Amino acid sequence: MDIKNNILETIGNTPLIKLNKITKDVPGMVLAKVDYFNPGNSIKDRMALKMVEVAEQEGKLKPGGTIIECTSGNTGMGLALAAVVKGYKCIFTTTDKQSKEKMDILKAVGAEVIVCPTNVEPDDPRSYYSVARKLAKEIPNSFHSNQYDNLANRLAHYETTGPEIWKQTDGKITHLICTAGTGGTVTGTAQFLKEKNPAIQVWAIDVFGSLLTKYFKTGEMDMNEVHPYVSEGFGEDFVPDNYDMSVIDHFEQVTDKDGAVMARRLAREEGLFCGYSAGSCLQGLMQLKNRLKPTDVVVCIFHDHGSRYVAKVYNDQWMLERGFLDVKSFRDIVSGRGSQNKLITITPQRTVADAVELMKKYDIEHIPVFNGNGLLGSISESGLFQKVFSNPDIKNATVESVLEPAFPVVDFHTPVEKLSTLINRENGAVLSLDDAGNYHIVTKYDVIQAMGK
Repeated sequence: MDIKNNILETIGNTPLIKLNKITKDVPGMVLAKVDYFNPGNSIKDRMALKMVEVAEQEGKLKPGGTIIECTSGNTGMGLALAAVVKGYKCIFTTTDKQSKEKMDILKAVGAEVIVCPTNVEPDDPRSYYSVARKLAKEIPNSFHSNQYDNLANRLAHYETTGPEIWKQTDGKITHLICTAGTGGTVTGTAQFLKEKNPAIQVWAIDVFGSLLTKYFKTGEMDMNEVHPYVSEGFGEDFVPDNYDMSVIDHFEQVTDKDGAVMARRLAREEGLFCGYSAGSCLQGLMQLKNRLKPTDVVVCIFHDHGSRYVAKVYNDQWMLERGFLDVKSFRDIVSGRGSQNKLITITPQRTVADAVELMKKYDIEHIPVFNGNGLLGSISESGLFQKVFSNPDIKNATVESVLEPAFPVVDFHTPVEKLSTLINRENGAVLSLDDAGNYHIVTKYDVIQAMGK
């Protein structure tokens, strides 16, 4: 029978998948090493298991012990799987910029999760690095795996990821593209591949706000390079011991926006529902595509699964709030509604009950209020609900008595990025006049729907 003795035996041997649509204009063949096929849905399963095995061999991790690690989520998942099978406890520190889904997943497999602030120096006692070190000193029979400086991290990729890619490409790989975080994946994989063929180019993808690119180019740890970024799983504000910069040929930085947008494209155009770093990895390649030849065989490492980013990269509102969605104008949104362009309005003399009926009939939440002189104010479903709930008799009152502030009026060609700053919890819509002098309304849901097309 072809069976596995436990979940850990399913780690590795992930597929290499050809990209066809997004990279159609890229010279050469572009292949994705899709490591979300690992049981913990990320490439980190490889190094997590290796760190545990090496710690056991060296006597640093004993039966009944506690594994402690600072993690953005994926390493924690790999360690948690190993702990479940081998009988260890886990305590993980993470940062408050990580998605809630990652934290919930870690808890689901029995780990304790401690959330620490992101925007502090690595040696600040509140940082997730410092808290992990402190716990390792205080808790008896504990092992701080320290993925950043534990060389078992890169050893895992030297022993598995590199050989798999070499075998899957029949040794024809010419370029390795990989996001750079702890340094384990890019360094370990590159070390193996460079031993096989020193001519293979290794391009590390970094994020703006990380100091790794500047360090690679100058050898200088310039903290002026460091600033907050929302990309997850790569980029650093220090240089982990796992790095061997001699096996990396180039560092390329990608913006938060470009990485997020490309991740969404991967899902829609290639059917690969990947994490943030996969989008950034491919975006980095696209920025460098002019360096490639038609005969090149390029391998991009896609680290993890998109399910951990459904509240962020794959959430339209999150993307909209950060200006990450492709810019469309007020006019584009109105045009996209086709025959549903009629603006529903009400006069101040009508009753609240009349307004409620209009909202029900047209399935809308916001109505501008006009009098003979033009725009007077507005009413909203949420505002009316609060008033009706506290005073049911208000249904017979006039709209004028429950008037809310007028919606902002913007230019008909205002881009969505600007609209996103005007539509908020207190203000649910904006108005605009078209060239013929007719008013139109755009709500939060109009914007989200337009961005999803």
